[in-house]
Amino acid sequence: MSAASRSDGAGRPVAMPGLLEMTAPLVVSFWMRSAFSFVDTYYASFLPAKDAAVAAIGLSVPFEFVMIAVWVGLSTGLTSNFSRAMGAQEEDKLRQYLAATWRLVLVCVPAFCLLGAACWSFAGRLSPGPEVAREFAIFGPTLVAGSAFTLFWSVIPDSIVKAHGDTRATMWAGIWSNVINVVLNTLFTFVFHWGIFGIAFSTVLGRFGGLIYALRRAAAHERERKERAEPVVRGLDPRPYAALFALAVPSALSYVLMASEISVVNWILKGLPHGTESLAAYAIYYRVFQFVVMPAIAASVAMLPFAARRFGHKDVAAVRRGLRQAHLAGLAYAAVATPLLYLLADPLARRFTASPVTLGLLVPALRAAPLLALLAIPFFLCRPVFEGLGRGRPGLVMSTVRYAVLAAPAAWLGVAGAEKLGVNGVLGLISGLGVATAACSAVFLVWTRATLRKVAESA
Repeated sequence: MSAASRSDGAGRPVAMPGLLEMTAPLVVSFWMRSAFSFVDTYYASFLPAKDAAVAAIGLSVPFEFVMIAVWVGLSTGLTSNFSRAMGAQEEDKLRQYLAATWRLVLVCVPAFCLLGAACWSFAGRLSPGPEVAREFAIFGPTLVAGSAFTLFWSVIPDSIVKAHGDTRATMWAGIWSNVINVVLNTLFTFVFHWGIFGIAFSTVLGRFGGLIYALRRAAAHERERKERAEPVVRGLDPRPYAALFALAVPSALSYVLMASEISVVNWILKGLPHGTESLAAYAIYYRVFQFVVMPAIAASVAMLPFAARRFGHKDVAAVRRGLRQAHLAGLAYAAVATPLLYLLADPLARRFTASPVTLGLLVPALRAAPLLALLAIPFFLCRPVFEGLGRGRPGLVMSTVRYAVLAAPAAWLGVAGAEKLGVNGVLGLISGLGVATAACSAVFLVWTRATLRKVAESA
């Protein structure tokens, strides 16, 4: 039983683990998920149309972001409200929030089946050529529509285990999904020869493993909580959907805005002289960047229940300490990751592409990934601090500035500057986006510190 799921003799909740303690299992989980996201790209490298298949996978990223956006939005709303209701022992509200989230999940399934159909319909318009369009018309609909039946069901068990402070369960759910994905990818690619369809289908089926494990752990936590027979505070939330949407909508929109950035990037890249190679290089770089930045994302996921509980106890100093510790850990991590990836960039790039053009675009971009991840750490960590206070608007405001206002001009200026300096366009583009990220991180961090100071003064 986790520390967060126990109570003392008086029925008071025992303090949750520290932020870094909660983050550690999530780092392992997210790293594995990110590493296994290379599985699709890796297996695509064995297909006859290697670069076209990799580029098609890259074109699917914005649609994946939309799925993640809705998933994260639902999870944020349920985790925050469930955590507060559990801490206050408001059993009726717990049931309300769970029932409301189930209904929202049921709405997501047909909606994302339609989005999968849109991937097929617009494949030609989104692709730089017919070969990439053919691969994307298979991969995109299979991944998006198929995930509608596997991804969203995990929102509820995942939120429950996080509310109980059990981030290890999240880690193991991810491990089960990833292992099944690899096994099925191998089978579908090398035995059944299903091509890019098999690569997408294995991802869809692999998520069942994590879902089953998360359901079992969530049920166990809830059973243990109810067996403690702690005093229950009765009363319903008059607006349960409003409580969920107050955090779910801003959180989801933030990820939708991220998806819009990827769409802008793909549009710019396919217009470069080597469009297919640029798309392939960025698709591989983006997977590597996601792997490198996973510790910051894991810390942001842990920060939500961590901050919400601390704010509930009016312990603002603990939130400040957690924020400071996470930033220091990020600096230490970047100091290790930067020289390591500098050395590994070339052999890693050669594993994913045989094209000299793609290789020349990719290696410098990979070497810049740790620095760009470091610039993003404050941006990721500050949003859940506000969400822990029940304030979703600051995160949405900063995401709008970063992804809707700055993304396109930053990317365009980066490419234009690269042409003048004789640098490749992919490196120029990610450098421009890095400058935009650094500026937003600085503003968000100042805003967060000012808010924490005001909350402490009013406590």
